[in-house]
This record gives sequence, structure tokens and C-alpha cells, in this order.
Amino acid sequence: MSNSHPPYGEQPDPNVTPWSGPPAPPAGYPAYGQPGQAPQYGQAPQFGQAPQFGVPVPPQKSNRGLVIGLIIGAVVLILALCGAGIGLALVSDDDESDPTPTPSATANQGSGTEPSSSPQPSEPPSEQPNNNNNAVTARYSSDLSSVCDGSPILNAATYSGPATAKAYVFSNNPERPTFWSSKIVGSDKRYYAKSADFTSVSVVGCMSMVPGSEGAPKQCDYKASDGKNVSVSYISSRYQLTFYAAKTAEKIGDGGTVNAPATRCPSFISYNKTTMKAYAAPDSGTIEAALDKFLS
Repeated sequence: MSNSHPPYGEQPDPNVTPWSGPPAPPAGYPAYGQPGQAPQYGQAPQFGQAPQFGVPVPPQKSNRGLVIGLIIGAVVLILALCGAGIGLALVSDDDESDPTPTPSATANQGSGTEPSSSPQPSEPPSEQPNNNNNAVTARYSSDLSSVCDGSPILNAATYSGPATAKAYVFSNNPERPTFWSSKIVGSDKRYYAKSADFTSVSVVGCMSMVPGSEGAPKQCDYKASDGKNVSVSYISSRYQLTFYAAKTAEKIGDGGTVNAPATRCPSFISYNKTTMKAYAAPDSGTIEAALDKFLS
């Protein structure tokens, strides 16, 4: 290929290929060394030109959404303030329309207003020992011995007369005056109550030794549990029997005196290891006779 040009006015040599410059670049890409032109925003790129990747121009933001949000917030605030005002007005009206205090407030303040329309029925004071700080709830039959110490039994039966009463009897020991042991009565007796039926008992008999009633001791010889021989002073005495209402611990009658004879040494005996004394138990027959007389 020749770079010579024909002289001005002469025809080109038909055997020489004319130079037409560098080859044209492929369609759709800018020429080498020449930057392409990015299409304007909103216009598609021209055919044969590749779009340039640059920072896009963001559209203009509209303030209409912000204005609408502010308007809605103002409306909600106005409604909330109006609602609070209405609520305060309703509360004020309720306070003014019901000047009578509630029953609990009346009881606490002691204003002397009338009680509720359906008061709870109350038992006579003698049958309601809840104001007695010594009142207890029995869990076992032996707990009814607390009546002998002045404690009412809250879950005992109400005493309504001797004809239908069930009874328990307890006695103490001179050396252990606060310890009460149960005295057995015949199961064929009308006033007899099983240990499991202690809540049906309405009468408790308490026997305390009459001071100064001890008789001359009787010496009884035994072999102790350690194998040693011991001599125990077995003492007779008299007991005073008193009847109480189990539910109120109120005295309801006297059962007279009951002898505790010590004429014969028992086959088994409990004694005080310090004093070597033992007191005879009240006579069971005399106890039943006293119960028969009182509860007939």
C-alpha cells in the first residue's frame, strides 16, 4: 500500500488501493481514545453509543408526603387531647353522682353508715370464740385437751345440751400439771366418740388432782429397763372432774370427785426417776358414772 497521493488534478492509479484511515470501531462502542457521551436523564441511549456508568442524578424529592404526615399527626394529637378531656369529665361526673362510700371504706373508716343489704348471719358470742387469742384448731383427738388449759377448739361441735353430746375426758399428773392424758370410756356408751370423730365432740371433761389429797405411798418393787431393781412410791389421790363446752372452753357443769386408788401395785408403772414417785390414775368406773349422770 502506498501513502503517495496523486498530483492535484490527476486521476488515482487504479492499481493502488487508496488509504482510508484506521478501521471504524464496532457499532455500539465509542472510538478508541474518544470518550463516549452519557445519555441524558430520561432519554434512552442513541443507537450505536454505549451508555456510560456514572453517578445517576436523583429525581427531585416532593414534600407533599411530609406535609400530609404532619397534618395527620396534628389531627391525632387534637383527638387525644379531646379524649383526655372527655375522660376527666366522665370521672368527675361519676365521683359527684355517687357520694356513698363503698362497704369496705365504711368498715375501715367507721363512718356509721348502714351495712350492706345482705349481712352475714352471726352466731351468739358464746359460740364464736374467734376473739379468744387462745382458740386453736384441733388436728387430732388429743388436741381437745387444750380445753383444759382454757383454749377453745374452733372445729369442735357446738354444745346444744347433754342429751346429744359426745364427750372426751382428760386428766393431768401432779408432777406434770400441763400434760393431759386421755381417759378411755366404754364404746357402748352413747357419748362415746372414736378418735377419728373428734370434731363431733362437744363436751370435754377435765380432771385435776385435788391439792393435799395424796394418801400414804405404797412401795412397789420393779426391775428397771437396765436390769436394776427399783422401789417406787405409788401414791393415791382424788381428782376434781369439771365439764366444759369444747367449742368455747366455757364451764358447763361439775362431775364431782373421782378417786385414784393405789391399793395394788400395777404390773406396769411410769415413775419419776428423781423422786421415785408415781401417782395412781383416776378410776375408770367412777369417770363413766359421772359422765352417765351429767349427759343423761
